[in-house]
Amino acid sequence: MTFCLDSTIIRPEDNQKIKSAIILLHGYGGDGKDISMLSLNWKRYLPNTIFICPNGHEKCVINSSGYQWFDLTKDDPGYILKESIKAEKKLNKFIEEIKSEFNLENKKICLSGFSQGCMMSINLGLTSDKKFNCVVGFSGKIINQEDLISRKKVSTNVLLIHGDSDQVVSPNYMLEAKDFLIRNNVEITTHLIKNCDHHIPIEASSLALNYILKRI
Repeated sequence: MTFCLDSTIIRPEDNQKIKSAIILLHGYGGDGKDISMLSLNWKRYLPNTIFICPNGHEKCVINSSGYQWFDLTKDDPGYILKESIKAEKKLNKFIEEIKSEFNLENKKICLSGFSQGCMMSINLGLTSDKKFNCVVGFSGKIINQEDLISRKKVSTNVLLIHGDSDQVVSPNYMLEAKDFLIRNNVEITTHLIKNCDHHIPIEASSLALNYILKRI
C-alpha cells in the first residue's frame, strides 16, 4: 500500500508478526530517515513492532532538503495553530492508513516525535477518538493550550524528555506542558537531561525505550 505521506519503514526482522507500531515524527527541517535512527536500538527489544517514520507533508521553507509539519517563518500564534491543524488532519489520515494496513488499534500504537514532531504527537494523542498506547515526546511543547483543551477527547499517557540546555525550545515548555496535562487528568512522566541541548542523547533514547517496553 502507498501511504499519503512518504515514509521510512523498519519492519520486524525474520518476518515476525507485527503486533504494534511506533510512529516517529521528525523535527523542523528533518525527515523520516533522520528520526528512524531511534529504531536502531529500540527494535532489538521490540521484535514485533514496526517503526514508521513519515516525512512532513510540506518541504521545509528554510531547508529545501528537509520537511516541516508547519511553517515557522511567521511569528504568529494564530497562523502556527492553523498550519499545525492542517498537518494534524494529514497525520490522522496517515494513521488510519497504518491501522488498516497492519490491522492495529490505537492501543497498539505509540506516537513519538522530536521538537515539532513532539508537538504534533501531543495533539494527536489527546484529540483522537480513542487513546493511543502512549505519546513519547522529545524537546517539544504544547502548541496552543486553549485550542488543545477545547478539542481534547482522550487522555493518552505521555512521556516528555527535554534537555536542560536547550536553546531552541526552552525546557520551561516541558514544565508548562506537565502542569497542563496534570490539570487535565493526563498521566504524565517527565525527565530533564543534564547538559543537553536540542537533540536526543543516548540517555533520552534509553529512558524512552524503557517507558515503551512497560506498555507494549
